[in-house]
Amino acid sequence: MTEWITEFILFFKDLSYAGIVIALSFEFVPAEIVLPLAGYWVYLGDMKLLLTILAGTVGGTFGPLTLYALGRYGGRPMVDKYGKYLFIRPHHLEASDRFFEKYGSGVAFYGRFIPGVRTLISIPCGIAKMNVFKFSLYTFLAMLPITSVYVYLGFKLGSQWEHVDEIVKPYLIPAATLFLLGFGLYVLSKRLRRRQA
Repeated sequence: MTEWITEFILFFKDLSYAGIVIALSFEFVPAEIVLPLAGYWVYLGDMKLLLTILAGTVGGTFGPLTLYALGRYGGRPMVDKYGKYLFIRPHHLEASDRFFEKYGSGVAFYGRFIPGVRTLISIPCGIAKMNVFKFSLYTFLAMLPITSVYVYLGFKLGSQWEHVDEIVKPYLIPAATLFLLGFGLYVLSKRLRRRQA
């Protein structure tokens, strides 16, 4: 599976930065493979680091918009019917639904840091008809640090770029926990201000 995806990504390399954007626009193509590989291309001198990070962030914003549109215009019935063709598993979608119900529109940002939730969180955002500009902005702001880490590590590891995910994975849960705590404090402070007003 990984080899097939890598070959798919390499097909877009000739398109340079636009190729990174296009590859990441397909939600079934894991960013965890595209971004370190793009970092390796930076290492080889084929691309510039900052432009690669920008292209990865833009692509990482376009991809979720496709699932957002599926949720917004197709609703849950269409997702249930056709989701399997986009590798959407029911238990992941249920987890995303619960996460959205609990935390609201802020999950378009915080949800990106949660494994098993980050890809599919776009669907409940679409079903809830969240403002598309707000959704895109939150997604872009979340994808910027994620993209930066993966591309930079791919650049630093060079030919060993395939090991980036092994380095990042142990830190995902602690980082997600910190983000959730921060978000929880933000929501709590907002509610307290409303009550005081």
